[in-house]
Amino acid sequence: MPKMSVKKGDKVQVISGKDKGKQGTVLRALPQEGKVVVEGVAIVKKAQRPTQQNQQGGIVQKEAAIDVSNVMLVCPSCGKPTRVGHEHDDNGDPVRVCKKCGARF
Repeated sequence: MPKMSVKKGDKVQVISGKDKGKQGTVLRALPQEGKVVVEGVAIVKKAQRPTQQNQQGGIVQKEAAIDVSNVMLVCPSCGKPTRVGHEHDDNGDPVRVCKKCGARF
């Protein structure tokens, strides 16, 4: 099970693939698979059967999971994509640290 420094709700930027350069929020993190689902990135079309909730059915667009190695966390304070370091705060709890500006988040 790979370690992931990206969590649900984080803002990330895609660094490789067809959506390179796009930014979005992480909707789901899948640590067992090493993948994340990012809002507005890797849109795929999927045939949907009619169900009780969706009477119409048809073709729907949704975000697909992309590998976590293809995204970089965007620092909330400096706003740039950055690598993530790990430190402990005063209480001994782990926190993530921006490698560019040193901000903790």
